[in-house]
Amino acid sequence: MFVRTESFKEFIRYYPVISTIIAIHIILYLLTALPLLPSGWLMERFAGVNLYIVNGEYWRLFTPIFMHSGFGHVLFNSFSLVLFGPVLERMLGKGKFVLLYLAAGLAANIATLLIEPLTYIHVGASGAIFGLFGFFASIIVFRKDLLSNENKQLIITITVIAVIMTFMQSNINITAHLFGLLAGFLIGAATLKK
Repeated sequence: MFVRTESFKEFIRYYPVISTIIAIHIILYLLTALPLLPSGWLMERFAGVNLYIVNGEYWRLFTPIFMHSGFGHVLFNSFSLVLFGPVLERMLGKGKFVLLYLAAGLAANIATLLIEPLTYIHVGASGAIFGLFGFFASIIVFRKDLLSNENKQLIITITVIAVIMTFMQSNINITAHLFGLLAGFLIGAATLKK
């Protein structure tokens, strides 16, 4: 279920939403890393900056979902999407998957706005990705029949490790991780039906 055996072309064909999100991650990262634009221009315009959001720059609640602060950051989040996204894109369909992903990311960024100081700056897809973990958790609670016992154990283990690592690493938006997870779980609880 979480092992990828598709070729690159097959992955793009089977999972167009995830492929598009990863392409956006990579393009935006390259535009911030390569000297194509004035230094920091994209980060200045699209990073989540709480002070700017409360002053009316509401697009900053969405744009940080696609921005990353370094190669390791974009690689880890994109790799997480490749591993855990395809099951949900296939299960939910393209439209519902996009809604889940963006709603979890938005919830994570709204929580960051409400809880963190006005000077707080953040980027990254991890709030949305934790939303996927939360949705999987709701499947385990409400629709056990959709996952094998082996996959349930894998999801629980990875989610617990991800939450623990949230508190052990520096420069992590703890608020986004926790509220993305909660949002994904609540979305699953509200939408999963037998």
